[in-house]
Amino acid sequence: MLGSTRGTLTTGPRSARVLACPEQSPNTRPVHARAGESADGAGAAAADAARTQDPDVSGRPLHAAVPDLDRFFRPESVAVVGASDAEGRPNTGITRQLFDWAERVGARLHPVHPQRSTVFGRPCVRSVAELPGPVDLAVLLVADPLPVLEQLAEAKAGFAVVFASGFAETGAEGAEAQRKLAEAAARAGLRLLGPNTNLNAFEHFRDDLDGPAIALITQSGHQGRPVFALQELGIRLSHWAPTGNEADLETADFVSYFASRPEVGAVAAYVEGLRDGRAFLLAADRAARSGVPVVAVKVGRTETGARTAASHTGKLTGADATADAAMRQSGVIRVAGLDELQDTAALLARARPPRAEGVAVYAISGGTGAHLSDLAAGAGLTLPTLSAAKQAELHQWIPGYLSVANPVDCGGHPVGDWRGRKIIDALLADPDIGVLICPITGPFPPMSDRLAQDLADAAEETDKLVCVVWGSPVGTEDAYRHTLLGSSRVATFRTFANCVNAVRAYLGHHRFIRDYRSPFDSAPRTPSPSFRKARELLRPGERLSEHAAKQLLRAYGIRVPREQLVTSAAGAVRSAAQVGYPVVMKASAPQLAHKSDYGLVKVALTSASQVRETYRELTEVARCEGIELDGVLVCQMVDPGVEMVVGVSQDAVFGPTVTAGLGGVLVEVLRDTAVRIPPFGEEAARDLIGELRGRALLDGVRGRPPADVDALVEVVLRVQRMALELSGTAPGLLAELDINPLVVLERGQGAVALDALAVCG
Repeated sequence: MLGSTRGTLTTGPRSARVLACPEQSPNTRPVHARAGESADGAGAAAADAARTQDPDVSGRPLHAAVPDLDRFFRPESVAVVGASDAEGRPNTGITRQLFDWAERVGARLHPVHPQRSTVFGRPCVRSVAELPGPVDLAVLLVADPLPVLEQLAEAKAGFAVVFASGFAETGAEGAEAQRKLAEAAARAGLRLLGPNTNLNAFEHFRDDLDGPAIALITQSGHQGRPVFALQELGIRLSHWAPTGNEADLETADFVSYFASRPEVGAVAAYVEGLRDGRAFLLAADRAARSGVPVVAVKVGRTETGARTAASHTGKLTGADATADAAMRQSGVIRVAGLDELQDTAALLARARPPRAEGVAVYAISGGTGAHLSDLAAGAGLTLPTLSAAKQAELHQWIPGYLSVANPVDCGGHPVGDWRGRKIIDALLADPDIGVLICPITGPFPPMSDRLAQDLADAAEETDKLVCVVWGSPVGTEDAYRHTLLGSSRVATFRTFANCVNAVRAYLGHHRFIRDYRSPFDSAPRTPSPSFRKARELLRPGERLSEHAAKQLLRAYGIRVPREQLVTSAAGAVRSAAQVGYPVVMKASAPQLAHKSDYGLVKVALTSASQVRETYRELTEVARCEGIELDGVLVCQMVDPGVEMVVGVSQDAVFGPTVTAGLGGVLVEVLRDTAVRIPPFGEEAARDLIGELRGRALLDGVRGRPPADVDALVEVVLRVQRMALELSGTAPGLLAELDINPLVVLERGQGAVALDALAVCG
């Protein structure tokens, strides 16, 4: 990893090139807090007004409210309620640490204890009411913090930290107690960290390290230890926010704040659950606008992980696929483990933007180079074949029988003399190469010492990224401890996988920032003309029939077949003639979610006699099954195409989500779907479709023509508009929508919703 106590590495320009998308509502404009602006203190009124006056059409905010956390991390006055200096008491060690921390940050500390006049030789007041003046931060070391929170209103405290456990992580009773804490904090006009948190915010951060810093957020304090330990390798840390149960302050608040801090090069987070999905997306949006990378471990990928997370923090983890999509669409880099978190965050915090996307692998062994190249290519990195001229240049110093096309195999001996540096410089001079990776699987002094020094020296003279994988399990070698870790310009890793994943994240982050357009700038703020017509079709607490659900789609401009709902065989014959043969006939009833399972769909009917007989058959089957029909649909028969599914569902954390995937009767078997959280733009809709394993079907296979992907994208965007305008938990709103199949016809011919299901809240 990149490391130095006197690093000169900078991250380059922090602002991203952002072009606003066209406004969908001309009489409104987006409001965003400026970098460094607070949503508490002086900026609170403006931020709160913007939050109220400029929501999107669903009523959700369009900007991140940023707490004035300067008062938390750098307070002028601190009250420690429950302070102790009694030998053997748990609070004594905590009090001593807080005394030391307050001295380091220059804060006045006021011990509070009902039975003590002094603590560690300092005057101690008996209650919050006796504090000599307002306090920025109150640290509550008491088992029952609720009465103290209620008293802090008089002390005009800005923040309170509650260490006590036994709240939402314990079940319903604890959750109710936690709710009361949050309400008391709100009444007191302060922000609350915790409960069930710890002292991580008050650790001793090294102040002798330079360069961009990592800001750390963890819901479980112990999980941040590996990142905090990066300071011993020369990586600067600026803050640590242990959010605990997040009764009030949550991960999103700290992401928003850290994205505004000039010293923060990256945010590293360990997340067990998200409380407010929109707040998280807005915080990530703020980070993206500022160009600050956010790297996160998010537990809950499996049922076991999700269950464990809920029992630990007492919060709803939410569907992992939705959380994963939220991170991906907002540029948050999700990693699997803590080792990957520290390596990726360290690289992203300190490395300059790439000059090119190409990666060159340089090794002393053909096997090593092949292994790393295989991993890199498998991860989606680009390893361009070096030009004939470049290969000829390299063969001046590398034997001709060795391959230098990329990966570059030098055979070992050149790294021990002057040739080694020539090879490195030649690779870094290639305009197609933006990253050089050199795997050193084990020390072989003195040549490995010379190689490490050449890499470090070359890194100091280039603006391209130089990565080294030091594979020795010992890690005590001078070449590793001093030469590589002592360089501010070399990114040093211990495993191939972490190196490859970090480089992929690095290139992906800068690509994302370069192209980023905030979806909140163009989110609709006023209802579309379709809204009123569609709202009239919804029925609180009911499932709509296919016919009614299709009327809902038609209201939003989504194409459906010509069809008529009939209640007699004669009516079916007349409708078939008007619709045009051949026709499809379906039983229609709100409770019929899967009509084909009952044999209640008949296709390719070509005559009046077939229509008449089919009507009788469908109604008889329905009668035998106890299904009360509202009629029979006589539908236009649509040409074959690629069957897709597009739908809306409600996530407990993120609200309405839009899903698209391969559809038809096997949709639940194939499970080839992807999800996005509104608002999102056209490019995000195309990316959504591009994530599908069966995406190639839309390009045409086995002689079939390409499908109308543009029409599919348009349907996704129209469904998103429905999700924003009609979805919610209030009675009568759209709780669920399922268009399956949506037949995507040949390119230029559109897409048609053959069936639809809609459920109202």
